[in-house]
Amino acid sequence: EVQLVESGGGLVQAGGSLRLSCAASGFTFDAYAIGWFRQAPGKEREGVACIVSREGTTYYTDSVKGRFTITSDSAKNTVYLQMNSLKPEDTAVYYCAAKAPQSESYEIWGQGTRVTVSS
Repeated sequence: EVQLVESGGGLVQAGGSLRLSCAASGFTFDAYAIGWFRQAPGKEREGVACIVSREGTTYYTDSVKGRFTITSDSAKNTVYLQMNSLKPEDTAVYYCAAKAPQSESYEIWGQGTRVTVSS
């Protein structure tokens, strides 16, 4: 079965760093778009970053540009989100999701990992 599992969340002070991991199983993600999303308390879910390894393309939402970096390791079937210079407003549950090349939506979702940034 297809599955995504996030890890790496935790509690960090403002200005600190965390690296989130998204491990894929049951499919090879190289051709998929793999996205990181987050949902903060009382707010709508938003896209944070995405990557298509085969195409070498990445995307970041404006609020994280210059601070977050999304990378992939095809040998490990894992996508990472390096988060630097964290701010309290980055506090959220972070989810990874996968979209097949010809799919119109992200169909595979992980269960999320919680990130809390204290001031």
